[in-house]
Amino acid sequence: MNQYVTGAVIRQLREKNGMTQLQLAEKLGVSDKSVSKWETARGFPDITLLEPIAEAFRVSVTELISGNTVHNANVSANMLRSKFYVCPVCGNVIHSMGEAAIHCHGIQLVPLEAEETDERHMIFIERIEDEYYVRIDHSMTKEHYISFVAAASSGDMQMVKLYPEGSAEARFKIRGVRWIFFYCNRDGLFTIDPVKGVDDKESGYDDSQERRELEKVADMLFGKV
Repeated sequence: MNQYVTGAVIRQLREKNGMTQLQLAEKLGVSDKSVSKWETARGFPDITLLEPIAEAFRVSVTELISGNTVHNANVSANMLRSKFYVCPVCGNVIHSMGEAAIHCHGIQLVPLEAEETDERHMIFIERIEDEYYVRIDHSMTKEHYISFVAAASSGDMQMVKLYPEGSAEARFKIRGVRWIFFYCNRDGLFTIDPVKGVDDKESGYDDSQERRELEKVADMLFGKV
């Protein structure tokens, strides 16, 4: 463990919860002098007290140690407010429906910020009966690849994990999908509104001149012609 709860965090949470040092001490079964020592950096609470301290402040042990408390006012969490986290060490992908304090391999992860797709990350979407077929023109080497593709609606998240040397494609049930996300291990998270691409055949990607031109550019970029 390379982090431990600090006295400043204990004091901040105690005052936020309207507790005196004595009241916190009574909850934990220690003396108020012990709490005072923690808060003035003259000592640390024993590791066996971390969970009771977290419970007293109604936070998780992770939040207590990191000093970052999470406030989810929207407990019914809409999937469209989803956040994605990716560990830079192991590539672990974590999805959250709201704010969260997430650690992996000792690293506190930050939520990814999605960008609009660009010429280096072209995504092509076809509507086939009740599904979206999604294909991304991108290298899939061990060093540079698409890690996952996801489709979000207000009440559902569909996710497909991809792997190096595989295909950068996925299928999703349409059922109200509002956003398609995909993650490049080097350039980060990208997103697109699928409706713009498939619902209007005249201006969308399906069987249109625009699609053919974009595919031609993508093929040139990745050496397919």
